[in-house]
Amino acid sequence: MAKQQSTPTPEPVIETSEQTAERLARAEGKGRPTPSRAEREAQNKRPLVPSDRKEATKQAKTQQAEARRRAQAGMAAGDDKYLPARERGPQRKFVRDFVDARFNIGEFMIPVMFIVILLTFIPIPEIQVYGMLTLWVFFIIAILDCVFLGFRVRKALAKKFGEAERGVRWYAAMRALQLRPLRLPKPQVKRGQFPH
Repeated sequence: MAKQQSTPTPEPVIETSEQTAERLARAEGKGRPTPSRAEREAQNKRPLVPSDRKEATKQAKTQQAEARRRAQAGMAAGDDKYLPARERGPQRKFVRDFVDARFNIGEFMIPVMFIVILLTFIPIPEIQVYGMLTLWVFFIIAILDCVFLGFRVRKALAKKFGEAERGVRWYAAMRALQLRPLRLPKPQVKRGQFPH
């Protein structure tokens, strides 16, 4: 029977508590002591109600007013971030620019209606009848102009983007019926400056 050679077992290394703490800190790599529970709670403590309520209310109102001002300026400028969902996107911007570059009959609908309302106060029946007839003729011409605009917009969108989104004709018509200074987002192009 062959004798088995016994391998010597290594002696255990004894280290002090400081050496153990140092070795663990190096292994974790954080290089700082763990904060105590009291320190963590102190970091998380914030007053639920500020000490000066009037000042806090004033600051909140100032911040809200500034946010509203930025949103209004962004919407007027046509910044997508501030626009409602129905106004966003490159096709909607193209439609806005197309409508704003064009002379639209429908944008004079409100002034014509106002004049006709004033004419109805004149106690002469002929003037009232002619005023109403003028309003209906103007209304029909404005609707035909919007229909024509819708076809032109769809054709221009198909040429530029390949396919037009749903609802662009209605969107163009609604913008064309508004007075130019009252449109939001504000017109970004001059008349005759059609987008390409």
